[in-house]
Amino acid sequence: MSDDDFSPDDVLAARLAPGSAAGAEPAQRDLVAGLEKGLQVIEAFDQDRPRLTIAEVAQRTGLTRAAARRYLITLTHLGFVSQDRRLFALTPKVLRLAQSYMHSARLPRIVQPELHKLAYAMKEASSAGTLDGDDVICIAATSAGRVISATLQPGTRVPAHCTSNGRVLLAALPQAEVDAWIARQSLRAFTPHTVTLPERLRIEIAHARAQGYACVDQELELGLRTIAVPLKNYRGDTVAALNFSVHAQRMTMDQLVEHCLPPLRQSQATLRQLL
Repeated sequence: MSDDDFSPDDVLAARLAPGSAAGAEPAQRDLVAGLEKGLQVIEAFDQDRPRLTIAEVAQRTGLTRAAARRYLITLTHLGFVSQDRRLFALTPKVLRLAQSYMHSARLPRIVQPELHKLAYAMKEASSAGTLDGDDVICIAATSAGRVISATLQPGTRVPAHCTSNGRVLLAALPQAEVDAWIARQSLRAFTPHTVTLPERLRIEIAHARAQGYACVDQELELGLRTIAVPLKNYRGDTVAALNFSVHAQRMTMDQLVEHCLPPLRQSQATLRQLL
C-alpha cells in the first residue's frame, strides 16, 4: 500500500505521528528551510538585545547578511518586525504566535485553574514551566498579588540550571541526557549563590530526582527562593514543573519546604489525573 491509497491529510498525519519514523526524524524534503530560518530570526531578539542590525541578526542566526536582510524585510512587510534606520525590533504582532499556543494547547489550559487555586490559597506566587533547550519557558503563572520577579509571567524564559523548575525537569531525563546537557552549558553565575560547577549541578539534579522536588536559594535573583515539583501525566511522564516563589526575607529554606511542599504535592496529584 502506498501514499496514493490515502488522502493528502492522511499521509501528512502519518508522517507527523508521534513515534513514527518520519515523526521522529522527518525527511529533509518535508522541511521548509525558509520557515525554520524565519523563526530563528525572530528568536534572535531577546531582553538583552531588543534591537538588532542586519549584521547582528546574521551573526546570531548563522545566516549570511544578504539572507538576514531578506528575512527582516519579509518580517517587516508582514508586520512582525519594525525598522528604525539600521535597527530592527519585534512588534507586538509576534505575541499572536504565543497567543495561539496559550489558547489552543491543552497543558496551560489544564494547569492554570489549579495554579490559580494553589497560589491564592497559599497567598504566594506560583508558576508552571516546560524545558526548552537550555531554558525553562513559563506556560502559566499567578502572582497572588505579590510582586516577586519579572520572570513569573507566561512566555518568559529562565535558565534551567539555576531554577527549581529547571532542576526537576532535568531530573526527569535519563542520566546520559543530563550529562550531555550539562556538558553543553556555560553555567553562568547570576548571583553569588548560583551553582556553576558541573559536578555540583549534577549532584543537585540527583537530589531533585531522589526527593521528587527541588529547592533553589537565590541562584537566579537575590532575594528569590523557589521550590518545585514535577507534573506528570497518567503514564508517569514528566510534562512540566510547578513551583512556588517567595521572598527570602519572608521565608527560610526550611519554612519553604514545610509550608509549600505539601500543597504542591496535592496539586501534583490532582493534575496527574487530568494530564
